[in-house]
Amino acid sequence: MAPDYSFKSVSPIAMFVYNRLDNTRTTIEYLKRNELASESSLYIFSDGGKNEASWKAVNEVRAYLHTVTGFKEVHIVERPENYYLERNITGGIQYVLSEHDTVIVLEDDICTSPVFLKYMNDALDKYREEKKVMHIAGFSNLDVLELGDVYFTPHMSGWGWATWKDRWQLFTHYTSRADALAGLTQADLLKIEYGGNFRCLKSLDKSPIPWDICWEVIIHKQKGLCLTPTHTLVKNIGIGNGTHFNNSRLFGWYDYDRPFRTEEICLPDIPVRENPKIEEMYAFALKDHGMRYNLFGKIVRYVYKKCFPQSKQ
Repeated sequence: MAPDYSFKSVSPIAMFVYNRLDNTRTTIEYLKRNELASESSLYIFSDGGKNEASWKAVNEVRAYLHTVTGFKEVHIVERPENYYLERNITGGIQYVLSEHDTVIVLEDDICTSPVFLKYMNDALDKYREEKKVMHIAGFSNLDVLELGDVYFTPHMSGWGWATWKDRWQLFTHYTSRADALAGLTQADLLKIEYGGNFRCLKSLDKSPIPWDICWEVIIHKQKGLCLTPTHTLVKNIGIGNGTHFNNSRLFGWYDYDRPFRTEEICLPDIPVRENPKIEEMYAFALKDHGMRYNLFGKIVRYVYKKCFPQSKQ
């Protein structure tokens, strides 16, 4: 007998791909392991190439995409030119939300837990009328299972996430630092960057400005919140060969590939406000002397993983 899910409808999934065939195939195979995959409509936005070599890789990805099954529907949108990551994502989200009220968003390097889609759909339904909740995250930097299954934070994560049409209508893809920071106080800026420990706003000097930094700023301007699991439901397999991350990281490895949670998430009626304890933990983890992200900490974890390899999901 098919599972009896209580949410109103199953949200469509928007996936964004470019020229990484192995990553794309792996991401889709993990997604298909979700119990709700066969009930979900999958929209895949394939960006175009920049030159002859990249077009060859893009076309290999597209040939594979046309073989994808295991979902309620598969819609493939092939960009005729290189839209670049920001335009492909923001345009694709708008495309899906022109026909649906919700969207679950994945890039081509996000492997999901088999309970990922259930969590996303449950949360989209539970907080549909709670306008302060603007973003449902699948990734968390912290492992704080002792604090329950989920928490609220004003900080978004773009590695496997979801939102509603009415929240995304507030999105603006800023074209300058001045426009992005208009109306924010110095206290707001310190809050966004955890007192200067997380220098995400330096990305406002890039062109184009990354979409996720724009969304982070908009959530803060709206005093919005993001529902986040206390242990990650995704792992990123693309660190080192993606658009916003490259091989400059230590040994090409970053501390985001730990095993994801596989137990179903319970969504209790927790207060819809940020958790000061969580914010303090983030601030400490991001400090230069915190063991999670500094150079010494990365070396320790790299050596540990080599000496004591753990089975991967």
